[in-house]
Amino acid sequence: MGGMRVLTTGGAGYIGSHTVLALIEAGHEPVILDNFSNSSPEAIRRVGELAGREIEFIKGDLLDVELVERVFAEGNFDAVIHFAGLKAVGESTAQPLRYYRTNIVSTLNLLDAMDTHGVRTLVFSSSATVYGTSGATRCVEDLPLGTTNPYGATKLHIEQILDDLAASDPTWHIAKLRYFNPVGAHESGRIGEDPRDIPNNLMPYVSQVAVGRREKLSVYGGDYPTADGTGVRDFIHVVDLAAGHVAALEALPRHPGARAWNLGTGEGNSVLEVVRAFERASGKDIPFDIVERRPGDVAELVADPGRARIELNWKAERGLEDVARDGWRWQSNNPFGYAEPGE
Repeated sequence: MGGMRVLTTGGAGYIGSHTVLALIEAGHEPVILDNFSNSSPEAIRRVGELAGREIEFIKGDLLDVELVERVFAEGNFDAVIHFAGLKAVGESTAQPLRYYRTNIVSTLNLLDAMDTHGVRTLVFSSSATVYGTSGATRCVEDLPLGTTNPYGATKLHIEQILDDLAASDPTWHIAKLRYFNPVGAHESGRIGEDPRDIPNNLMPYVSQVAVGRREKLSVYGGDYPTADGTGVRDFIHVVDLAAGHVAALEALPRHPGARAWNLGTGEGNSVLEVVRAFERASGKDIPFDIVERRPGDVAELVADPGRARIELNWKAERGLEDVARDGWRWQSNNPFGYAEPGE
């Protein structure tokens, strides 16, 4: 397969930046569209440094219909990978209108422009949160879908829009990639996760405690029916996740319509196992308090990645020790993320 020119929305973000690098390494030509609301131009510069070339990017927002139209009129794209969107569960509960507008309306603007310009190959960044009401501990793609928060609802609504779009026109090829828990960083330590505010996810919070930016970790629930009483999740290394996007993009010509694939390891690790792995990697103690469970959290949730293994020829290659080692290399080399101290 020849290289594709791929518009990558949100390509300066955590998963996006790693995927842009993976696309280049696979012989494709990514073009980033990002408004930098939760990302940094420095990430693009560093991806270029790792790739040995400048990265083409456009600063812009998918809510700007005229800009999106202009990007496609001038872009000559073969495909789109769509990461851009808001992603904090708690914030979505407090600001549902902002989440529906940003995530759903921007996607509709993107799909309109793609359709107008005949670009009908799309990889969509979905989430395992769409399994939120299934009650399953091991998730397969054909489980009944449902969600318990506005963020998850935006992902589920977009998946339904994509299903309807693909059913209406057989020329669409759409991958709906349902992530579990992306963690870790590029092995170089040059790119990684850099949340703007207090981290919403476990690994960046643990990292910031280890590097001294946070006092201690709150572990939500210590009485689950798991080996150590803490919740068990499927943690996937971000470099494996990025490879999954490239695999999906390259497989889509064989898969007309809209199809979902889980991207996870298929194995679970508890919160305390993650903490202990990070202590080993960093050589530092991670202080924590066990506090009350969060509403809606379940004891265990892991992926069944069998469909991706068979149809995309993809599987996760890295384990928890790799995650902790690479995550600590990133955080220790960049204690304030992409920002300089005091910014």
